[in-house]
Amino acid sequence: MRVIVTRPAADAARWCEALAARGLDAVALPLIEIAPVSTDRARAALAGAWQRIGQFRAAMFVSSNAVTAFFAEKPPGADLPACCWAPGPGTARALAEAGVPAERIVSPSGDAAQFDSEALWAAVQPQVATDGPGILLVRGADGNGQGAGREWLARQLAAQGVPLAWVEAYERRAPRFDAAQRALAGAAATDGAVWLFSSSEAIQHLLQAGVAADWSRARAVATHPRIAEAAHAAGFGVVSMSRPTVDDVVRSIESQR
Repeated sequence: MRVIVTRPAADAARWCEALAARGLDAVALPLIEIAPVSTDRARAALAGAWQRIGQFRAAMFVSSNAVTAFFAEKPPGADLPACCWAPGPGTARALAEAGVPAERIVSPSGDAAQFDSEALWAAVQPQVATDGPGILLVRGADGNGQGAGREWLARQLAAQGVPLAWVEAYERRAPRFDAAQRALAGAAATDGAVWLFSSSEAIQHLLQAGVAADWSRARAVATHPRIAEAAHAAGFGVVSMSRPTVDDVVRSIESQR
């Protein structure tokens, strides 16, 4: 059974390796391209966030890509954030790899039903106070340089009067398929491959690429209920839901044999 891994390139490579170690034929087809911020204004904002990092009680990172992009701009000798919030184990792992001590990382417990903003909020809400330093939210931007992603957690913080600041650390863009990638995607619409989706945006990029008109014979595993809804809406014939861990994903894939 072939698995089409749609995460951004660096993440997809790691997932393909992990799935191959479990005996699965995993192929990377990134449906989101990660790139540095492209405007002088965005680069200045990123530099400014590092200059003010000591003014925040915590920095919340929306993904491992946010961690990688933000820490790539860390000035020599700059302090680390006092506390780092991670919505899931991949982001927490990226923070550890960036040199953040474990005691400064807050994330949902490993047995959480989901790894998302809601689960993170349950972990950090007891620590949130309305007075004192604010929270820095590190996220990506779309192809137009505008902030992208859910704002659910920001709304919870704002509702409690917590000061917030945003910074875009990278840009998320639709991929440009070469001939081989277009052929792979077209074949995987009907040949029994299982698409692994970790983002609703990735599904939209796939539809926009126009590689197939009918997805009713395609199968997918989605790592969040919202992503599963997007796959159903796109017309995927079979959609399973899984937590975004290798063990859970493998079980969901094998359930479709």
